[in-house]
Amino acid sequence: MRYLTLLLIVFFSTQISTAQINEFGVFLGGSNFIGDVGATNYIAPNNVALGAIYKWNRSPRHSYRISLMYTELEGIDTDSDDPSRQIRGFEFNNDILELSLGMEYTFLPFDLHDGDFVSTPYLYTGISIAKHDNFFFDRQGNLTPEDTSSLAYGIPMVVGYKATVSTNFILALEIGARYTFSDEIDGSIPDYGDEDSSVSFGNVNNNDWYMFTGITLTYTFGRNPCFCPE
Repeated sequence: MRYLTLLLIVFFSTQISTAQINEFGVFLGGSNFIGDVGATNYIAPNNVALGAIYKWNRSPRHSYRISLMYTELEGIDTDSDDPSRQIRGFEFNNDILELSLGMEYTFLPFDLHDGDFVSTPYLYTGISIAKHDNFFFDRQGNLTPEDTSSLAYGIPMVVGYKATVSTNFILALEIGARYTFSDEIDGSIPDYGDEDSSVSFGNVNNNDWYMFTGITLTYTFGRNPCFCPE
């Protein structure tokens, strides 16, 4: 029994000594939609976006990351530079709740061992799942809710710059595009409605995109990692 207790102490001591730094914080910024309704500007936030983010810093060069984001995507044809969209005059609003999971890569080592100021550009990618409401436009151009929701799977592509602002806080600025495997967020490909009541429109070869632009503020906690080779 004494030897078993000693082995357990050694095991847990080893786990604690190699524990990784964790980060938890918030995202605050804006969002904009790019699809078959509204403007097609890539970076043009027009609605508030909020989120929570967690990172596990696996090494000074990469972290595992998960985030939960909420925003309202908006498309207004009269805001577009395309004359045909301005004449059509469609509008929509769609609430988005997105879960994203992936890996963050830093261009420079981001080692928090010594508590010194460090900063680096970074990239993030992985997978995203966004829940959104369904609707369609009738032949008079009226938006008709379907009273259902769908999941839009996508690929996040994020570029940012982060820096320590104190011993335990990290501030970052990032711009992130989401390419989705869906063309339903703006109602251009309806799930419901027969050919006499609903309208399909837009470029069927281009799926929907949306953007997040903003800042993150995260708090670091946990023991410093050793970043030892395994």
